[in-house]
Amino acid sequence: MTALSWWNLALLFVAGVGGGLTGSIAGLASVSTYPALLLVGLPPVTANVTNTVALVFNAVGSVWGSRPELAGQRAALLRLVPMAAVGGVVGAVLLLSIPSEGFEDAVPVLLAVSSVLIALPRRTRADGDEGGMVQTVLVCAAVFFISIYGGFFGAAAGVLLLALFLSTASDTLAHANATKNVVLGIANGVAALIFVVFAHVHWPAVVAMGVGCLIGARLGPIIVRRAPATPLRLGIAVAGLALAVKLGLDAYR
Repeated sequence: MTALSWWNLALLFVAGVGGGLTGSIAGLASVSTYPALLLVGLPPVTANVTNTVALVFNAVGSVWGSRPELAGQRAALLRLVPMAAVGGVVGAVLLLSIPSEGFEDAVPVLLAVSSVLIALPRRTRADGDEGGMVQTVLVCAAVFFISIYGGFFGAAAGVLLLALFLSTASDTLAHANATKNVVLGIANGVAALIFVVFAHVHWPAVVAMGVGCLIGARLGPIIVRRAPATPLRLGIAVAGLALAVKLGLDAYR
């Protein structure tokens, strides 16, 4: 196991706070956390596995902070949570079974498209307009596939989910963000359980980063609830596009 100094652990804590904030607000936690794990010397696969386990704390904090927006979403979550759980399991098994290059090559395109969808003006839905059975099935299928990616690697899986829920299911950014926090938390949590049993997890890094994630994620939904929705939505879109460019450049080097 790679030995970490107190400075390394402090860096991971700060990265966890940043990841908790960006993850609970925009689904971009791994932009802060994954590079920090690489920076302190963890190998890429170990960093990815450790990152997934640490982000369980991000899910706890973000769902805790999103409780007001989750009121009334029980029926929708009962449909989506099983898809997220199964997708997270499939993604974790894929990570432990196959090379990641081919799967990751598609991520920049998916992320760029999702960021554009987030930036587009929202249409106002009529009361009671929840979409038909076809839309419900498509949303569940999309959650399943995004959760596979979330269990496999996870960088910006939350942006994909946020774009999906803003486009199909949620009236406000805060409600879409709350739904995203639950679904992503489930996918990440089941993948983390598999990694704990079958992969190498760096536990000192998990503790340092996880505490930071819990703090940051608890504050994120409060910011979403109180901040102006349009500037925040556009900021998320810009951040998502920037990450898409970075991942695209990394993939084709």
